[in-house]
Amino acid sequence: MRLEDLLAGQVALVTGGARGIGKACAEELSTAGAAVVILDRLVKESLNTAQSIVQAGGRAAAFHVDLSNVKGIPAAVKRAEQAFGRVDILVNNAGISTDLPTDQITEEQWDRLMMINLKAVFFVTQSVLPIMVRQGTGAIVNVSSVVARSGGVNSTVDYTASKAGVLGVTRALARQYGPKGIRVNAVAPGPIGTDMMRDWSEERLKDMLPRIPLGRIGTPKDVASTVVFLASPWAAYLTGVTIDVAGGLYMA
Repeated sequence: MRLEDLLAGQVALVTGGARGIGKACAEELSTAGAAVVILDRLVKESLNTAQSIVQAGGRAAAFHVDLSNVKGIPAAVKRAEQAFGRVDILVNNAGISTDLPTDQITEEQWDRLMMINLKAVFFVTQSVLPIMVRQGTGAIVNVSSVVARSGGVNSTVDYTASKAGVLGVTRALARQYGPKGIRVNAVAPGPIGTDMMRDWSEERLKDMLPRIPLGRIGTPKDVASTVVFLASPWAAYLTGVTIDVAGGLYMA
């Protein structure tokens, strides 16, 4: 099967698809033949990503959503479904990070990060699941982090906890919805060259690189390629699985 036919006829919904890993996922899913719907709070960037996909010959749409407002999620998912008539693939990518020491994390900061990184993952999925159940098939890929499995080196406690929660949600949903034809898996990226890394100091980068057996920082496309695999028929017998996209930084 050719790559451009891998997801032909399918519709993929990507949260946080305006830039970084989410943008790469949207582009790679389109390359594999899927129509793509982007949900993001960054209106201009989302529209630009969708437009670039269309200009490359794909099908794409973008809608604004504030994932910190749970009440707005069902309507956003409904718009996404209406864009192309169905939702076959969900990529829960949207996330934020902080750089606060443990003794400086406030309750407000903790709650905001958990809302975006964990709570929204569940409630977006909850809104998409009835569509997939009705269709009798679906693939969900949640973007966690390698720190959820390793405890991290430079990551904050709140970020690590949120991404560990994503893995728990992934496994629970995989057990519950496998009998309904829906697969739920996760990717756990290591250090990836996105905006989240732009404030890293040269010293921090020098400390990190020797820990990575493949000797480089990952790219958004490294993650996106794995997301496409998990969303595709090539991963038809995988559910409840987490794939580390970390250059060997973590090995289980």
